[in-house]
Amino acid sequence: MAMNQTRVNQLADRIRVIVAEMLERRVKDPRLGFITVTEARLTGDLRDATVFYTVLGDDQDRSGTAAALESAKGLVRSEVGRLLGLRHTPSLTFVPDGIPENAAHIEDLLRKARDSDADVARQASQATYAGDVDPYRTPQEEEDEDSA
Repeated sequence: MAMNQTRVNQLADRIRVIVAEMLERRVKDPRLGFITVTEARLTGDLRDATVFYTVLGDDQDRSGTAAALESAKGLVRSEVGRLLGLRHTPSLTFVPDGIPENAAHIEDLLRKARDSDADVARQASQATYAGDVDPYRTPQEEEDEDSA
């Protein structure tokens, strides 16, 4: 039985808040790095929740945080179930969010575009006309030709 999408989105947002608070206050795993829960998505039947997160640090911090999240999954899920009061507590899946990598890629593309624009502007400033500066006839020139 599928629920109203607005209700599903509200529950997903509530799951995101609950998970973030749990990770901040109750999970004391030393492997858990500086983590930010960015989004939670819930299936229409409320059976599965996917929680997206980012971790500040290097690959070692990310892998340690992933292991800590996996070991704390049961505790977090039981708290989600208790606070949501649903008949069936959704299973949780933690997925690293690709936002930082995507942002870095976009920044790299923007930097390349700026460099390319600067190259074009530099070439244009040194360019000269292939023919006359103004290749179009003006009314003054036409009068001069008619009188001659």
